[in-house]
Amino acid sequence: MINTGKLAGKTILITGASRGIGKAIALKAARDGANIVVAAKTAEPHKILPGTIYTAAEEIEKCGGKALPCVVDVRDEAQVQSAVEQAVKKFGGIDIVINNASAINLIGTEEVTMKKYDLMQDINTRGTFLVSKTCLPYLKKSSHAHILTLSPPLDMKPYWFAPHVAYTISKFGMSMCVLGFHAELRPYNIAVNALWPRTAVQTAALDMLTQNEGAKYARKPEIMSDAAYAILTQDPKSPKATGNFYIDDEVLKSHGITDFDQYCVDPAYKDQLMPDFFVGDAPDTNNPLSINNFRKEKVQEAAEQNEGPQGKVAGLFKKIEASLSEDIVKSTGASFQFVVTGKEEGKWYLDLTSGTGKCGQGEATNSPDATLQMDSENFFKMFTGKIKPATAYMTGRLKIKGNLQKALKLEKLMNSLKSKM
Repeated sequence: MINTGKLAGKTILITGASRGIGKAIALKAARDGANIVVAAKTAEPHKILPGTIYTAAEEIEKCGGKALPCVVDVRDEAQVQSAVEQAVKKFGGIDIVINNASAINLIGTEEVTMKKYDLMQDINTRGTFLVSKTCLPYLKKSSHAHILTLSPPLDMKPYWFAPHVAYTISKFGMSMCVLGFHAELRPYNIAVNALWPRTAVQTAALDMLTQNEGAKYARKPEIMSDAAYAILTQDPKSPKATGNFYIDDEVLKSHGITDFDQYCVDPAYKDQLMPDFFVGDAPDTNNPLSINNFRKEKVQEAAEQNEGPQGKVAGLFKKIEASLSEDIVKSTGASFQFVVTGKEEGKWYLDLTSGTGKCGQGEATNSPDATLQMDSENFFKMFTGKIKPATAYMTGRLKIKGNLQKALKLEKLMNSLKSKM
């Protein structure tokens, strides 16, 4: 999306702007000549994550903007207050707030510790509320006031909660701030909106979640920065410019963008992009407690199509056993326990640690490197290439305990099965 200069001279405070989507939005606004407050925790180089508030500030100024790097942990009220005061002192006010900082942990209720639970609530929901509240006196004085929060549309279907209740609560908490602030701040001509990606976006968080296996199925952060730019350049006084839960590609389509290949990390995978969390229609189910039973396809129908009386999963493991080889063992080098739920409930194991490998029904002989749990219908689809493992994991259809990186290596075995299915 072409820069218009509409954000020139505007002061934008962005949390988590040292890398990823936050930095991409900062650089886009900087090309208009905006002032950017880089409010993030990373002051010293991280051993794994790229960038600091200072390297981000350098990039911003090279793009034509002005930058103020501030060490900010959004959980710390004093640090947030200090950053706001520094911004006002240097730039004269604050026009736009972007709540981008977020913590993610895709873990079930039994596994999540209260420390991790509190971290997500404090950064995501409380941090969004605190930063917005602290900036509010200055936003009221601005003639171009916006609050943009990177959070999903509110949808109270159990499907979005069950795989990771704690994380969903924290992200929907951010969205509830959007809903409430929109109504509360409308009299002050402050536009309040949310923005969320339709597909996975290549960030450090995605690399961490998928052990660097998910990038090719993702879009670049620039799709979010272009969408954010389109939102933030709207007149906040317009009735339609506030109270929206935007999806990135929908925003860009409404502004005439038709080429979305440009945003793909790898255009060869443009038709296999991972859907992001909380986007799309939740599967319909008559039993809300069986939310992993996504589709009502009958196993008997598959059995009648040469899968045998034992159903899809049993037939699948026969084909897996027949396809095993020393090359597959060498490329994988791990053992797995599968917990299959739904209509073909049972346990299966796959040992790819020596020889030509082995598999069968029941408990794994040795302690597995990873345990994978999935509904039988989706399990079959994953192993036949209809669902990517990273996609299944990102969307909560696949639960993994143990070594995530080794679990995602199963894709090589799945690729070898395609010709046999």
